[in-house]
Amino acid sequence: MTESTRSGRPSRRDFLVLGVGAFVVASIPLAHRHRRQLVRRQLPMMGTIADITLLHDDVAQGEQALDAAFAELASVERTMSRFRDDSDVGRANRFAAQRAVTISPATFAVIESAIRWAQASDGAFDPAIGRVSELWDVQHRHEPPPDASVRQLAARHFYRHVQLGHEAGHPVVRFSDPDLHLDLGAIAKGYAVDRAGDALRRAGIRQALVNVGGEVVAIGNGPDGGKWRVGIQSPDDARQLIGTLEVSDEAVATSGDYEQFFRYRGVRYHHLMDPDTAAPRRTSEHSVTVVAATCMDADAATTAVFGMSRERAQAVLQARTRGARVVSWV
Repeated sequence: MTESTRSGRPSRRDFLVLGVGAFVVASIPLAHRHRRQLVRRQLPMMGTIADITLLHDDVAQGEQALDAAFAELASVERTMSRFRDDSDVGRANRFAAQRAVTISPATFAVIESAIRWAQASDGAFDPAIGRVSELWDVQHRHEPPPDASVRQLAARHFYRHVQLGHEAGHPVVRFSDPDLHLDLGAIAKGYAVDRAGDALRRAGIRQALVNVGGEVVAIGNGPDGGKWRVGIQSPDDARQLIGTLEVSDEAVATSGDYEQFFRYRGVRYHHLMDPDTAAPRRTSEHSVTVVAATCMDADAATTAVFGMSRERAQAVLQARTRGARVVSWV
């Protein structure tokens, strides 16, 4: 079994998943009595740690299922990362303002879903504010960018200028605004976790937990026969939990302002951008956790509703994906 040691802090949405920590370790004897073996792998991927745990009668088959799941994660990273010039998103950001750029059907589907989230949230979620993310670059900046540069990108509704279509039978994307850059970071990771979960199911896995930097899909039940338990990290202390969830055949995601940020003159500037101001969203809350049927929807939802009132957040969730619910505001 390949297992990596966690080095450094994940860059985004760090969940503590009790189902792959002390809880599973305590449950291994019970799993063994039922001839189910615990198979786990951790690898650095998508800018964070991908951690997949499954139970299966045959360890070798479990390892093969993990191979397939990690291959799906790698595929999404290759095609949808904005940090790769050769990805679909990288090529679109370089050329789609001049011409149609061919993209994969998967990238087409994720962009399409992202635009629907933008429409449902009146632009609070905007997958096309990549230039805003680039301008602030909170992992490397030490002070805010010039006000004039920020104002130039504020309230532009960039998602309205993303044009999807087909040419010669292939999906393509165009941009009708030259200041537009895609940033699928708030939805593609969730999509990748769903893909990994689907790969496990195709391999016959009926009990598993996929956790990629806090984007979680729970398949079936945990080793003791009960639901998987997921702990929600405290925004104030990474060593503490503010609560736990029990989930089975559901997805969980959290967005918070406490992982990627810099401080300047006593103010914390984080990575969750407000498209209306082209600056970090100002709110008294520091994290929001959503449970949904798919991780892609849970992922997008947390960014969309971060900083919203409870009433508006629930309206957005119901408009986009019935059954999704906010389970934690901190």
